Parts: sequence; structure tokens; C-alpha cells
Amino acid sequence: MAPWYVAIILGIVEGLTEFLPVSSTGHLIIAGHLLNFTGPKAETFEIVIQLGAILAVVVLYWDRFVGLIFPVGNRKFSGMHGLWLLFLTSLPASVVGLLTHHYIKAYLFSPFTVALALAAGAVLIFVVEAMDLKKTTQTVDEITPKIALGIGLFQCLALWPGFSRSASTIMGGMLLGAKRTVAAEYSFIAAVPIMFAATGYDFLKNYALFENSDLIFLLIGFVVSFIAAWLAIKGFIVLLGRLTLRPFAVYRLALAALILLFL
Repeated sequence: MAPWYVAIILGIVEGLTEFLPVSSTGHLIIAGHLLNFTGPKAETFEIVIQLGAILAVVVLYWDRFVGLIFPVGNRKFSGMHGLWLLFLTSLPASVVGLLTHHYIKAYLFSPFTVALALAAGAVLIFVVEAMDLKKTTQTVDEITPKIALGIGLFQCLALWPGFSRSASTIMGGMLLGAKRTVAAEYSFIAAVPIMFAATGYDFLKNYALFENSDLIFLLIGFVVSFIAAWLAIKGFIVLLGRLTLRPFAVYRLALAALILLFL
């Protein structure tokens, strides 16, 4: 495997970008090229360290996840109803991802395709933020099955590396009437089942690529990703109470331009 500092850098990149609308996959592909850490083992490592970011969401929203097992009376997003909503959100991308997994890995994991996805996602952010949308959903507990499925359909856009799962689900939630912070929080929670399934599937397919000596490398990336994601989520929710998502769109366009110019 690569030197230990590569695991730290990629862990920071993954954790900081996984839940921001800027695409962690896109950033990891770019960082991997800059660090000369590419190939099947690198791609699988980048997916595996997402588990650290997933764990950060579970810790921060522990009460929500516990409520899915032990229903809370005054919360609609709990018990079987909450699980049903998460299933509806996860279903479209799970099906499409399973059918297109080989194509995506073969043709869409490149700096050029990432740059195009970053630009496309930026356009979507600008369009949604420019619309005068009615905010009918004020809390996660007001998410309906229709909204959950709609967000799941938007999540399919994230199968294009560089588009961003966070951007697609938050924009989808806002278009369907969710307040910006509510769309973001539901996006974080809904990420857990589909990301866990995707990382588990990929690791089971490719675990033979790793040797015992690689475990420390994986562990470093996992722990660093967890810490960075925890900080990013806390900061992002605070920012969303004060700002729109337009600054992230500007950043995406600038990054896309840099990629096309230099990579």
C-alpha cells in the first residue's frame, strides 16, 4: 500500500467532503491521482473509508437510529415507519447502482467525468436556490413516503462520481418542499443504509486485494475519516442556518475548471 500519510490525507478528504454537496468520490479520485494512488486497490480503499464517515452520522444522530429500533411515541420518523422511509429512499439508487456498477467503475472514475459531474451539480444547486419553493416540511418527522421516494430518485444522480450524493438528496428534498436544514439532516441519515450496503458490497468483492499489512493503512483512513466527517457535519448544519448552498456551487465550478485545465 501507499505510505501512511496518504491514508491520513484521503481520510481527511473523505470525511470533510462526504456530507457536503461537493462530492467526496470526486475529491478522492482527484486526490488519488495527485498522490499517485490509483487502481483497483485504491478505489476499494476509498470506498471502505466511507464507513468512518458513516459511523460519524450514526454517532451524531444516535437517538434517531435508536428510535428506528425502539419507536418514540411523539416521533413519526421512528420504528417501522422510519425504516419504511429509509427503504424507499435507498431503493432506487440501490437497484440502478447494482445494474450499472461495472459500467460506473469502468467509465466514470476519471478526472474528466468528475469535472463534468461537479459542473452539472453546481447548475442544479443554482437552479434550486433560485426557485421560490414552499417549505412545507419543517422537521424530519414530517418526511412522507412520497418525499422519501422522491429523494431516493434524486439520489440516483449521485451514481455519477462527482455529482455528490449529498447535493442530489438535499436538492431533491428542497424541491419536494423540505426546509434546507431538514433536507440536509435527512440526507445524512438516509446515507447510512445505502452507503453501508455499497461499501459492504464493494469490500466483499475486493477484500482479496488487501493483505494483513494493509489493515493499519485502512484503520488510519477509517479513524481520520470519522473525525473529519464529525466536524464537517456539525459545521455544515450551522452554516445552513445562515447561508444558501450557492457558495458550494461556486466552489464546484471552480474545481471543475481547475481539473479540466490541469488534469
